[in-house]
Amino acid sequence: MTTLFSRLTQNPKNDFLSGLTVALALVPEAVAFAFVAGIDPLVGLYGAFIMGLVTSVLGGRPGMISGATGAMAVVMVHMIQQGNIVGQQNGVGIENLGLYWLFITLLIVGGVQIIAGLFKLGKFVRLIPHPVMLGFVNGLAIVIFLSQLNLFKSSTEGIATWLTGSKLYTMLLLVALTMGIMYLLPKITRKIPAALAAIVVIALISIYGQLDVSTVGSFIREGGGQSIEGGLPQFQFEIFNLFSTLNGHWDLILSTAFLLAAVGLIESLMTLNLIDEITESRGSGNMECIAQGTANILNGFFGGMGGCAMIGQSIINVNSGGRGRLSGIVASISLLCFILFGASVIEQIPIAALVGVMFMVVIGTFAWSSFRIINKIPRKDAVVLVIVSAVTVMEDLAIAVLVGVIISALVFAWENATMIRARKSMREDGTKVYEIWGPLFFGSAQTFHSKFDIKNDPKKVEIDFIESRVSDHSGIEALLTLAEKYLQVGKELKLTHLSPECKNLMLKANPSFEKIIEHSIDDPRYYVVTDLVDRSI
Repeated sequence: MTTLFSRLTQNPKNDFLSGLTVALALVPEAVAFAFVAGIDPLVGLYGAFIMGLVTSVLGGRPGMISGATGAMAVVMVHMIQQGNIVGQQNGVGIENLGLYWLFITLLIVGGVQIIAGLFKLGKFVRLIPHPVMLGFVNGLAIVIFLSQLNLFKSSTEGIATWLTGSKLYTMLLLVALTMGIMYLLPKITRKIPAALAAIVVIALISIYGQLDVSTVGSFIREGGGQSIEGGLPQFQFEIFNLFSTLNGHWDLILSTAFLLAAVGLIESLMTLNLIDEITESRGSGNMECIAQGTANILNGFFGGMGGCAMIGQSIINVNSGGRGRLSGIVASISLLCFILFGASVIEQIPIAALVGVMFMVVIGTFAWSSFRIINKIPRKDAVVLVIVSAVTVMEDLAIAVLVGVIISALVFAWENATMIRARKSMREDGTKVYEIWGPLFFGSAQTFHSKFDIKNDPKKVEIDFIESRVSDHSGIEALLTLAEKYLQVGKELKLTHLSPECKNLMLKANPSFEKIIEHSIDDPRYYVVTDLVDRSI
């Protein structure tokens, strides 16, 4: 038992208090994202509970928090709307059919994510360039900030308007006081999480001062909900009777499922990478993929909205001292306790306190150093940083990361495509030697061909690869084509210092090339990229 507990935490007090802090911050986030998806707030809270508990126990990054997220809510909203339309038509007679479609979709999402983990695809997050990471962090900080601004509005008869007058000033004062406590308290003591202390102080001021401020309860009612009070998540037996309603709509379900799986994994793995840097430790992306998938499958069976890692809550957790699995377990169980027993208390917490906490998360998340280094880093990296930040704000986190990686890869390929060189020399016996320098791959294949003068070269030609490497199948094809051209005009060709792997591939393509490949004891030891990928998988 002691061994098991030690695996969950090294500092029980810090993990417990930080987990409680995270749970308080999770409530309005889960409710808000449920409203975005067009479903009941309790579905969002159940989703946060299941995601948080499963990933804390099974995940690859202790201290990271998962729950219902806006990135996934935006993706699922169209499918839920379509499902509700179908439910009200064609005699189905189920008003919330879209919600059941979501549960079925989450089963597929979880399966895809588990497969990604089993095939060890999580490790590829390590290939994300640093400018993309900076752009992701900055864009995410801006998104969190902008999302909090919506809490400065009040809703009357479905119309949201900005707060004015005394309500606005009171909220701004409480937000500033929350941020002040979070800034000053760590300078006095670190035994109590600053975010938790700030929330408790502001809640007491609001309750005993009888301030007219927006609370978690009023926020839920303005959004169309009633309360966060509910029972335990129930197994959704109904979904097994509703598969027939998907006939003709499987394309929508599958496309939504794969998009949700991709968004969830990208956001989770990027968050894992960021928490790794903050804690100076290393998590397992593959374990996290499997944990995320397992949690989403359980969400589908037990009526949660699904989700992925939450960078804001994860940063609150690690900054509050939560570094072990216990912190996430406490956060999720506390969230369930709020639903079962503490709804009336939690609903009295002022929204201003939670906004103040998230504003401090924004300040801590944004990479302010990017302003200092923007003129010092290569221009291409600066462009990638700005583009990823902008796309994160305007579109989606996952899309932004993909755009950043694609741009970085294209720039890298272009730069390497121009690096290939061929030094020419003549030997005393009349042999012309081409000494190749630089990588031979798909981007440089055309430039490689332009280095040779097949028509005017002498009868004997040697191509030396001791300072070059054949990086992919396109490079192999370029070599095969060049060799065939020399042989067709009746010239004697020798290829020297090729790697054993490259030789094998060439001989498989044309066994007659054995006579043009020279074997040497000082052949370089490297592998073509396709071999490396095959072996890692």
